[in-house]
Amino acid sequence: MKIKVRLFATLRENRGKELELSLQDKATPEDVIQELEIAKSDVAILLVNGRDGDFSQELRESDVVSIFPPVGGG
Repeated sequence: MKIKVRLFATLRENRGKELELSLQDKATPEDVIQELEIAKSDVAILLVNGRDGDFSQELRESDVVSIFPPVGGG
């Protein structure tokens, strides 16, 4: 199946802003971050199709996964 992945802020470095990935059926957002070599601790917000996502939820064809890192500043 194919999904889109949108990366934000520092997660874009050496990866790009938006990617299309081909994954096995029943893949999860955790599979996505492993494939992109992103540490789970580097994910502050995970959205699937614009809604709060869970690392273990099953993805479907054409889903959009958005991944945000922790934001610092003040």
